[in-house]
Amino acid sequence: GQVAESGGGLVHPGGSTRLSCTASGFRLDYYSIAWFRESPGKPLEGVSCIDPRGATLFANSVKGRTSLSRENSKRVAYLEMSSLKPEDTAVYYCGAAVVSCDQALGVVDLRAGMDYWGKGARITVSS
Repeated sequence: GQVAESGGGLVHPGGSTRLSCTASGFRLDYYSIAWFRESPGKPLEGVSCIDPRGATLFANSVKGRTSLSRENSKRVAYLEMSSLKPEDTAVYYCGAAVVSCDQALGVVDLRAGMDYWGKGARITVSS
């Protein structure tokens, strides 16, 4: 199985965008879907997570301007971000794991904590 991100691209400051995380080869029903981002010179950051019941967890850096949703029947989860800032520019990854969101975003090795990891989708916030 695998997960793949899609969406993103170039967005103006203050704009919005949506990323999709689509699973293939397995069902999402029992998996938490976590979102991470990586930008040059900064460590990998766990930004948000949605668990199988739909409960969400957000990093302070994106809280209040990010929403998550999932459609298990379609094997897809979404990350929507608004009020985008240049510092949101990064490659965004989704990961899936049968863990709680606290675990998904709280482990030291974020990538190793996921059972599945996508190849990433870039969001560039620039005027």
